[in-house]
Amino acid sequence: MLRIGKLSDYAILLMVELQSTRQGLLSAHSLSERAHLELPTVSKLLKLLAHSGLVTSSRGINGGYRLARAAAVINVVEIIAAIEGPIAMTECGVDSGLCIQEPHCSMRSNWRRISSVIVGALEKISLADIAQPTHKPGITGLRIALENA
Repeated sequence: MLRIGKLSDYAILLMVELQSTRQGLLSAHSLSERAHLELPTVSKLLKLLAHSGLVTSSRGINGGYRLARAAAVINVVEIIAAIEGPIAMTECGVDSGLCIQEPHCSMRSNWRRISSVIVGALEKISLADIAQPTHKPGITGLRIALENA
């Protein structure tokens, strides 16, 4: 089964919370409460997201975090990569020399093609798309993005 890690899932949840706020900035504590996540986990994720340029922070009594860009121009790949690193189906899909089978394996180029397709599909899904509720009938932005992937 292919699955993103728990921390990537939580990071996307935090980004959705940030895009939905009308308060401008949210503190790590406030995000922790809104997302129902432990504060140390939220702090760790915010640090990684800030390091990747997806969120900005402001210090002080009225400080907090906000999206660095509009939700419509942040895609899911960027968030996952900020937490987990480059997306690939296999280790050899990212870097050479990580697998002892590499010198005589003919599958590396195929795994890279598969990874490329998956990354391409995820690049078409923005934070704004994934933040939309899907319980309503009709076609949502996320559904449209998936259908066009």
